[in-house]
Amino acid sequence: MAPRSFPAVAVIADAHFHDTGADFGFAGIKMGGHHITMRSWSDTRQSTRVFNESADALRAALDQVARRGIRHVVLLGDYTDDGQRATTETLRGLLQVHSDSHGTAFYALPGNHDIFGPAGRHHTKEFLGEGAISLSVSSDAAIAGENIIVSENMYCEGYPRGLNPMAAFGYFRQPEYRHWETPFGASDAVEDRIYTVTSPDGRNAYSLMDASYLVEPEPGLWLLMIDANVFEPRDGSFELVEEAAFIDSTAAGWNGMLRSKRFIFDWITDVSLRARKLGKTLLAFSHYPALDPFDGATGAEGVLFGETNVVRRTPVKAVGDALIAAGVTVHFSGHLHVEGVTRRGSSDRSVTNIAVPSLVAFPPAFKVVQASQQEITVETVELSALPVNDRLCEGYYRETEVSREKVDPAFSAGDYGTFLRQHKRALVRHRYFVKEWPADIVRAIGDKSVLEMIAPLVGSSGGVAAEFDSAADLPMFELIADWYCLRQGASLALAHIEPERLILYRSLALRLGHEPSTHDGSLPSFLGIFFGALGLFLDRAEGGSECLTLPFPVLGDVVPA
Repeated sequence: MAPRSFPAVAVIADAHFHDTGADFGFAGIKMGGHHITMRSWSDTRQSTRVFNESADALRAALDQVARRGIRHVVLLGDYTDDGQRATTETLRGLLQVHSDSHGTAFYALPGNHDIFGPAGRHHTKEFLGEGAISLSVSSDAAIAGENIIVSENMYCEGYPRGLNPMAAFGYFRQPEYRHWETPFGASDAVEDRIYTVTSPDGRNAYSLMDASYLVEPEPGLWLLMIDANVFEPRDGSFELVEEAAFIDSTAAGWNGMLRSKRFIFDWITDVSLRARKLGKTLLAFSHYPALDPFDGATGAEGVLFGETNVVRRTPVKAVGDALIAAGVTVHFSGHLHVEGVTRRGSSDRSVTNIAVPSLVAFPPAFKVVQASQQEITVETVELSALPVNDRLCEGYYRETEVSREKVDPAFSAGDYGTFLRQHKRALVRHRYFVKEWPADIVRAIGDKSVLEMIAPLVGSSGGVAAEFDSAADLPMFELIADWYCLRQGASLALAHIEPERLILYRSLALRLGHEPSTHDGSLPSFLGIFFGALGLFLDRAEGGSECLTLPFPVLGDVVPA
């Protein structure tokens, strides 16, 4: 008898939907006869994601889902820009219309941008008003000043209220589900999904809701949806459930799960045992990576830049060990906007983490999973060919005219992929250089070419110097931007980087790169480690594929907790 195959499942991570028609208490910028609730480019170039383009990208992804006849879609967290009330409500309506039109079922998980703690949090964002003048919109009435708008619609809700707009998308039982449960049992009532967590000093104890669930959308297919959005109480004295009383979930993820939600691992173990006994195909999902999605290729970052966001958000080895013991074999993650496949364990006991890129960061893509009882195939669907929204770019042009800043090349990009690659360049200059890079290294780079920068490494060796003659016209800044593109995009980045550059980068890595352990603080040492990391990024990219097939399930016994 042929192994049973299941209908395809689309996995969309980090859509960060921003509603350009949202009512935040101001008219917005008027473009082409329409008012747009538009975030500023000055904010966008400092963010690891773009804002205004998110609505077009999500609609394009859903169009692809409909065109392929896919009836099940996992939203892998950070489905909203920042959990704003107005944004979440609009997203709910958009998904419901798609569901009604195409019979699509959505299964959502919370990300750190969707829900905050038990009581939520305030947000203040920068927008473009009339005349492309920047103004701030805040949910906090205590903030006052010129060009500040106060709107309750900007507020991000906490648990459980923040789940309500998305209630029909997996968080609560629906009539069509063949099976649905939580770590606490069959009830979907909020009061039956509570756990207790205490600060290390024992002074602060909270009863919080966990939004994890197991759903069987098709006979024999189990989707294990894990809420890894962990809020850990801080030591000290705080007002009840105030925002400052909790450590932000952003850098916690699965590391925080080990500390504060151990009961989830017990549940996963039980689900895995039942799946094997009942012959179910089990796929696991959470917003946060369970293994290092860069597969060790970013080890140089901690040496060169200290504790960056990537370093802080990398899961420890114990996470993978715990999931292997619990019987998880395949786990999908978002959060870091990265393309990558990481595997840990042995041939008969292993877990594979499949990192899903974001729709609003380079490179924009989502995954389509086709599972059977013997294997799963994961296809990457890239959205780089989408047209650029000219109306939004016109808004950016007008903003730079008012601020008298230089026009960014992103505004004239020919397609969405190019726009996001240009955004990555802006991100390097306005975020990474400012917040992460040593100031003396940034000054040393200046406007120099790659050839000028590598002179201390090449020395007087004429033969080696001649090998890098092609680097004379390439600005070092361009190489750095491509370094970040390769870090995030892996195999998907290769088609976006000029072939002659890739040849040069490989030569630089082979000839001049070295291990992070040799760093002495000097510029030559910094460059050597930087080029060594470039080589690892190239290895990872060249070893990847836009279509992945994994044997499934991996044999081996679950180890009960």
